[in-house]
Amino acid sequence: MKQKLLSFLFTLITAISFAQIKGKVTDDKGNPLPFVNIFEENTYNGTTTNEQGRFEINIKTPGNHTLIFQYLGYKTVKEIVTVDKIPVTVDIVMQEENITLKEVVINPKDNPANEIIRKAIQNKKENAAKTGKYTADFYSRGIFRIKDAPKTILGQKFDFFDEVLDSTRSGILYLSETVSRITFQKPDKLKEIIVASKVSGNDNGFSFNNAASVNFDFYENYLPFEVNVVSPIADNAFNYYKYQFEGSFFTENRQQINKIKVVPRRETEPVMEGYIYIVDDNYAIYAIDLTITGNQMQTPAIDKLVLKQNYSYNSNNKIWVKNTQTIDFVAGMLGIKLNGRFTYVYTNFEFEPKIEKKTFTNEILSFEKDANKKENSFWDTIRPVPLTEEESTDYVKKDELQTKKKSKVYLDSIDAKRNKFRPMDILSGYSYKNSFKKWSVDYDGPLLSTSFNTVQGWRMNAGVSYTKRNEEKRTFTRIGSRFDYGFSEEKIRATFNVTHKFNNLDNSLFSLNGGSTVSQFNAANPISKMVNTVSTLFFKNNFMKLYEKNFVSAFFGREIVNGFYLNTAVEYAERKPLYNTTDYTVIKNDDLYTSNNPLNPSDETSAALEKHNLVKANVLMRFNFGQKYWKRPDGKFNIPNDDYPTVTLAYEKTLAATAKNYEYDLLSGRVNYEVTLGNKGDMQLNLKAGKFFNADGISFVDYKHFNGNQTHIGQTDSYTNVFNLLPYYSASTNDRYWESHIEHNDKGYIMNKLPLLKYLQSQLVLGFHNLAVPDRKPYQEFSIGLDNLGFGKFKFLRVDYVRSYQSGYQTDGIIFGIKFLNAFE
Repeated sequence: MKQKLLSFLFTLITAISFAQIKGKVTDDKGNPLPFVNIFEENTYNGTTTNEQGRFEINIKTPGNHTLIFQYLGYKTVKEIVTVDKIPVTVDIVMQEENITLKEVVINPKDNPANEIIRKAIQNKKENAAKTGKYTADFYSRGIFRIKDAPKTILGQKFDFFDEVLDSTRSGILYLSETVSRITFQKPDKLKEIIVASKVSGNDNGFSFNNAASVNFDFYENYLPFEVNVVSPIADNAFNYYKYQFEGSFFTENRQQINKIKVVPRRETEPVMEGYIYIVDDNYAIYAIDLTITGNQMQTPAIDKLVLKQNYSYNSNNKIWVKNTQTIDFVAGMLGIKLNGRFTYVYTNFEFEPKIEKKTFTNEILSFEKDANKKENSFWDTIRPVPLTEEESTDYVKKDELQTKKKSKVYLDSIDAKRNKFRPMDILSGYSYKNSFKKWSVDYDGPLLSTSFNTVQGWRMNAGVSYTKRNEEKRTFTRIGSRFDYGFSEEKIRATFNVTHKFNNLDNSLFSLNGGSTVSQFNAANPISKMVNTVSTLFFKNNFMKLYEKNFVSAFFGREIVNGFYLNTAVEYAERKPLYNTTDYTVIKNDDLYTSNNPLNPSDETSAALEKHNLVKANVLMRFNFGQKYWKRPDGKFNIPNDDYPTVTLAYEKTLAATAKNYEYDLLSGRVNYEVTLGNKGDMQLNLKAGKFFNADGISFVDYKHFNGNQTHIGQTDSYTNVFNLLPYYSASTNDRYWESHIEHNDKGYIMNKLPLLKYLQSQLVLGFHNLAVPDRKPYQEFSIGLDNLGFGKFKFLRVDYVRSYQSGYQTDGIIFGIKFLNAFE
């Protein structure tokens, strides 16, 4: 009896502590108003209405409470509510705002909007400082919907979401919520603790919704999307925007609010369009209602994104603070139409709090224990924005579906459907899954891995693997083997692999490999199999040079402490020379194939190496200075710090070999740095250096080879690890070397301003490359190119003009970049 009484008292206290005022907000015609900003006067306790106009706000004490209802385009409503029962229902009707022009003194010599924006820019530092340090509670809800989903894409069945789609092939793909506590200090110090996380249809799910990812501060010059988007009150805003004064209105406190229309000067640039509302006396932001297209923020898959923010005022400390934010988007590609909305509510602000010294660390986000195990009753009391009927239904539907999906009967039935074998699978590949026991057997067919080279002729490659996964810990064990057959060489080779990932906290990974394979002399594989196949068969340019390696190797790597990675590897290998075995070509001409000897391409009888054996080991250390991270129960997610470079040090040593001359030591280092230059683009820097010791007689395989390119085809997003016109093995060295690569991508800063060319939505890329080795004049390349070229939403092309110099001008050429080629390797 005593236990029941205590339980009852606890329930009563909880209910009193979080007494709810709920209701609905409509216009004078009865239409629901979504995302109305609602807050308790002179507090930071607030919420917003959902898509159906419904709201709930938690009140901690009984008595009279004044609620403020703000909605852009409507008169602010102040409602006194008496909390004497649980819950209290209040329905609000809002009237359209009468926005007048007479409230602002108009200077006939200037656009009044310009003067207001100038004052907002002048005062933004002071206004931003008022919210420069705080703690707050944060709530986020995200939803993705699909509409009229196609049944096939590029001839392949599209049935991943059939179980959640209705008869029109529409439905919710993703729904999640988070509740967290945040501590923030300008400019970028943040600590976020996720108190609760909920993902529809996944009782073990952790939502990625968080405050750090959506900290869009219009007092800053730029907003962090795929590119830096210029704020309408940035220091340089008048270079990007025009403004129109739409009128003004007064708040419940008789504060004058100016409505300013924001118009891009050039719609091809990373700018927004819509309205910004500015408080007249201190020129703080009252509200944001702005739109940007996917092309403007260089995310072509998104058609349109709408960002809205509402600010509330506290007369006690005279601070305007952002308390609600919504992001709506429409996206689509390959016939898939998506739309979604993210809703964010900030409450219980405490400004200038006492922050302990160790609050801000590299860990910027963490989860409380069992954050993803909260009951529905918890969410019902803490959720500031009520669920819509659609969202409530989705939770129920997917919870039932999840229970069903976990059953062995269901999983076996799904596997039976997907495990059906078709004759075409012999070429394309096949997978057999046991979803209940979390294992699969995968066969990679030769269809996309068949290639041609002059050593093996037509080369067919296929593989089979077994994978066992732990989905909760996101770890796996994989055992596999691949088989390679050269038709002209008439030889089959095979390799095996065992890989185990221990955890996702320090990313400990072990792998054991072995077998017989054909390898390029440059282990970085600068020539892709597809590009070499085309180059060889159609142009008789067989640039790929190969040798045979019979080997066994082991690798182990992990993060020792945050930002410091250590990889170790040891390998025993037998290296053997190979020779051309075919002169087959598709396009007949009188040119001869070069030999397989990279040191003497005209000699078909000699090789670049003699058969030998050796054992070598290497240690690699990588330092990501200032690395931040998110800590979740299922892993650690690292976030590079753009303020610092990544430094890599490596040491390689031969432990034993057929002859003493094959033994050597190599010490090398690398510095990578990428920096964003405001809205003027990104600059990438890659510096590499190394020194061999006791290496006079080593095998050509072990030389330092540089990533040249003679095919005029680029295959990566960035060219900071390649020389675009350097012959592949012309500068190989067993002494010391230094190479530097610098590339600047303007992200459209210049191209978006040029007549006609701006409609390409392309990016100007400038590059410089330098290579220095002993007994050879330094080699340089200069390049200028256009990236982000393509058709519609498919931006996968890049074109560069490159000139090379070595004691004067050497040559020039055009490089055609095709970014998806590596997918076929």
